Amino acid sequence: MERGAAPCVTVLLDTHAWIWWAAEPERLSDRAATAIAAAGTVLLASISCWEVAMLAAKDRVRFDRPVERWIRQALARPGLAAVPLTPRVATAAGVLPASFPGDPADRMIYATARAEGAELITRDGRLREFDPRGTRW
Repeated sequence: MERGAAPCVTVLLDTHAWIWWAAEPERLSDRAATAIAAAGTVLLASISCWEVAMLAAKDRVRFDRPVERWIRQALARPGLAAVPLTPRVATAAGVLPASFPGDPADRMIYATARAEGAELITRDGRLREFDPRGTRW
């Protein structure tokens, strides 16, 4: 953590950060790993489960077990809480400015982080440029 920076008590993982935290933690940046370890709460937008299933169906990610089982086991990790998609978050995602640099899943993930008051852990440089204070990598 940066010197003098207040600890972040809640983080929300972008989909790739969740996959890496669960399966390949060495792929996380030092800053991301430190923020996750220091967080009082680690959250995941439920839409990330859909995104992982879609990535697996398109063969863009591979797991050593069926994707449904991987998701179930990754969700059971101690310290992780999945956040359901609510009408408030769906609406917030829909009214993000046209300049928002992501696809619908990114919009839902970002809106979930904002609704929860969480810092978004993401490698996506476009999201970090859009909100440098609310994201970390």
